[in-house]
Amino acid sequence: MDRELERIRKRKMEELMKKSMIGQLKIEVDDNSFEKEVIEKSAHVPVVVDFWAEWCMPCLMLGPSLEKLVNEFEGKFVLAKMNVDNGRTTSQKYGIMSIPAVKMFRNGNVVDEFVGAIPEQAVKQWLEKNLGD
Repeated sequence: MDRELERIRKRKMEELMKKSMIGQLKIEVDDNSFEKEVIEKSAHVPVVVDFWAEWCMPCLMLGPSLEKLVNEFEGKFVLAKMNVDNGRTTSQKYGIMSIPAVKMFRNGNVVDEFVGAIPEQAVKQWLEKNLGD
C-alpha cells in the first residue's frame, strides 16, 4: 500500500513539475515573444503554433478545435496563437503564405505542419502522430 501511494505521489509531482515548467497551455505570441515562448519552450514540451488572423474565416473555424484539443491533451503540448498581423517578421521567417498555418516545434525546429482548416478529427490524428500517442 505504501509503495502504491508513493508511486502515485511521485507521478503527481512529475505532472505538476511539467505543468509549472510549461506554464499556460494556450498563449498569445508576437514577433517579440516568439523566441522565448515558442523556440525556448519547445526544448521542454512541443509547441504548436497557429498562424492566423481575425479576418480569416477558415482560421476562425480551426481555432476552436485547436483550443479544445490543447485541453484534451492535458499538457502534452502548448498552443501558441500568432496573429500574422502582429507577427509579420516571424510569419515571413517561417514562410507563411496562406493561413491558417499550423506548425509543431520541438527543440526549436519545425517537425511537422499543415495548412488550411482541416476537421477536428484530422487535427487530433495529426497531434497523436506527432506526440507519439
